Amino acid sequence: MHKELANAIRFLSIDAVQAAKCGHPGMPMGMADIAVALWKYNLKHNPENPHWFNRDRFVLSNGHGSMLLYSLLHLTGYNLSLEDLKSFRQIGSKTPGHPELDLDIGVETTTGPLGQGIGNAVGMALAEKMLASKFNQADGLKPIDHYTYTFLGDGCLMEGISHEVCSFAGTHGLGKLICFYDQNGISIDGEIASWFTDNTVQRFESYNWQVIEVDGHNVEQILGAIRNAQEESSRPTLICCKTEIGFGSPNKAGTSGVHGSPLGDDEIEKTRDQLGWKYDPFHIPSSIKSEWDAKDSGSKHNSDWDILMEEYSKAHPELFNELSRLINNELPENFEKLYEKFIEGLASTDQKELATRKASEICLNFFCEQLPELVGGSADLTGSNNTFSSASSEMLPDRPQGNHIFYGVREFGMTAMMNGMLLHGGIKPYGGTFLVFMDYARNAVRLASLMEIPNIFVYTHDSIGLGEDGPTHQPIEHLVTLRATPNLNNWRPADLIETAVGWKEAITSSKTPHSLILSRQNLPHIQRTKDQIGQIENGGYLLIHEEHADITLIASGSEVQLIIAAAKSIQSEGLKVNVVSMPCLDKFYLQDKGYRDSIVAPEIPKLVVEALHPDSWQGLVNLTDTIIGMNTFGESAPASQLMAKFGFTEDNIVVEAKKLVSK
Repeated sequence: MHKELANAIRFLSIDAVQAAKCGHPGMPMGMADIAVALWKYNLKHNPENPHWFNRDRFVLSNGHGSMLLYSLLHLTGYNLSLEDLKSFRQIGSKTPGHPELDLDIGVETTTGPLGQGIGNAVGMALAEKMLASKFNQADGLKPIDHYTYTFLGDGCLMEGISHEVCSFAGTHGLGKLICFYDQNGISIDGEIASWFTDNTVQRFESYNWQVIEVDGHNVEQILGAIRNAQEESSRPTLICCKTEIGFGSPNKAGTSGVHGSPLGDDEIEKTRDQLGWKYDPFHIPSSIKSEWDAKDSGSKHNSDWDILMEEYSKAHPELFNELSRLINNELPENFEKLYEKFIEGLASTDQKELATRKASEICLNFFCEQLPELVGGSADLTGSNNTFSSASSEMLPDRPQGNHIFYGVREFGMTAMMNGMLLHGGIKPYGGTFLVFMDYARNAVRLASLMEIPNIFVYTHDSIGLGEDGPTHQPIEHLVTLRATPNLNNWRPADLIETAVGWKEAITSSKTPHSLILSRQNLPHIQRTKDQIGQIENGGYLLIHEEHADITLIASGSEVQLIIAAAKSIQSEGLKVNVVSMPCLDKFYLQDKGYRDSIVAPEIPKLVVEALHPDSWQGLVNLTDTIIGMNTFGESAPASQLMAKFGFTEDNIVVEAKKLVSK
């Protein structure tokens, strides 16, 4: 029966790839036996309730083998039909070429860019450990008790992110993380022995992982390894599974020819004969389908947990209510009122000059106090990013109940883990680094946006205002690339009030990730009316408005102070000036045309000032308008000297504004 169960996966995968005329059949053919051991006998899930919170998580890190996952989801009873499998890689289908987040059909995360799946899985396992430390009780009631399983391949282990996250997982003793390494020795270019000769066993043992080696086509061996992994509570486990890519193909097994191309009709027929699979394409006998069906066992797992939760609600009512709120991703009932009181207090108090990174910390003092699910962290820059609030406590290997994570110098790993924590549920992560180091994490930021998950990225030291550290640390093009990313809102606030609104937008977002772009240097507090504060959430608003203005000055972040000062000088010469603060250009572009035109009048000249690359603003200005920005890298010098050299001064703004008006 094991052979038949595995062959059902193999031939659904083979047939779907052949129908699409593209895809990766080799990995599903090679890992089918491993899938039988895990999905048939160990995975705790409920196809009829894919959102059940205490399910085991499964991540296909080697996402090119997506038909393995789609076949399993179909066979075990998820809402994924044979017609969906036949539509593999077609427009609008539920079965794209690499798995895309769709929990309704059982896909936990988007994978494909290699290594990020294991990063997500580490984040999921970390979230499980953190929530279990808070909600599981000594009386034996454990509402949080599940494993995170991951399939990964040679490519995942070649990617540098695998080192970042697997090292972290070993340090934190994530014993409920169990990974299956498809050790087939083949990648797109052929046999990997010429470019990947790591001793993987020793590598992972050095990370403090348990490592088990098995024959990846022997289900009994794999089952034994899973049992050993489940019994090891203090270390994650890597099960190295020696497999043959394209298992069963007489002429292509063990070669790169089966990695990323259909087998072809002739080879498929030969493979059917080789494996004794006598059924037509996409046909699964009812006896095999019923053996795979997991709806009854899944419903039993789910109902057992429901009974446990009923008992838990009586024994620990406050914890039950809090856990239910987190599972449902709900804010506390009084959150809005408390926030309004907080923002009113900030507005009514005389504020001193303050770097927006410090303003962010002040905001976190409030938000972390109100939201225990808000879990912070930094890639070895906690004191510089100001991510540790007065309500923060250290999350350490022996103290998982803390709410601030020290990620170490792992920007990419941090971001992928944060994605995994958010996908797991029950936690709202945020993580910090310098804006210039966002590049290291770029692909994970992109996937957060693609998956429509509301992650929060804190990026400090946001311009040449950084000063003496020089061009290696002064971001220029980074905000342009962030703003160019679909479904990502980037806030570059000018002071404490705008920072608070940016944080509120990030925390209450449901489908859009946010970045907060924060200054190192101190910035003055800006006086605003209540109506102006209410408009900040629109992304851009008028700080100074004059009828029949001659010019509009626009800036974000640290340059807003400059255009306010310049406006006063220009007004003293008899010209009328509108001043616009634009803390979130992305959000402003989403407003209707009527609002945008009421803030940035299209019929008068516009001067934009931002100490970063200017290309973000092309959708707002005309060819005759002026942008004072950075088209070169910076230099190593005190910030004031750099600002003067590159034109970010009141005097230069006045000169450029007068040129525009006189045209």
